[in-house]
Amino acid sequence: MTPPPAPLLLGCGILHKEIRFLIMKNGWPIETHFLDSALHIDFDQLARALATALEKHAEREIIVFYGACHPLMETILDAAGTFRTDGQNCVEMLLGPERFSAELEQGAFFLLEEWARRWEQVVTATFGTNREVIREMYRGDHNYLLCISTPCSADFRTRAEEAGRLVGLPLRWLDVSLDHLETVLQRAINRKPPAKP
Repeated sequence: MTPPPAPLLLGCGILHKEIRFLIMKNGWPIETHFLDSALHIDFDQLARALATALEKHAEREIIVFYGACHPLMETILDAAGTFRTDGQNCVEMLLGPERFSAELEQGAFFLLEEWARRWEQVVTATFGTNREVIREMYRGDHNYLLCISTPCSADFRTRAEEAGRLVGLPLRWLDVSLDHLETVLQRAINRKPPAKP
């Protein structure tokens, strides 16, 4: 009798390097399927991509790596008989809720390596190409770009500086461990999946 396939971690590719590192480090018997990290800027595309991937792997035990990145996230997951990792979003999963909230209160806009590399594409897809409009949008609610570097990050300083110039915000840098992310993933892996609908 063939053993059942390993559980599948399906979700946003924003922290794919960090997640793969933790899977290797811990020897977790889990496979991955990562979606485009920019899907959160278009709710329709995100819902379609996630629903399609869930349907494609419907016979698998699935853990979803997403925050509350879509207003109907829980509905989509309930319909597929699965659940997501704990946390509002990937940055909270990485920083922990206390540090995440503290930086948010100070006016941070969070910048991860994956987003920095595609920053102009993502920002102009959301706000258009008028730089004044882009700067008004970002400076209205934010005081700085918090560039988050993990042990898996490459050097993205140049891209981060370009991102800061585009939105008109100064940069701050924060080196973080993977401890919080590891705890979130371990908790999700240990959780008993709901019965399939």
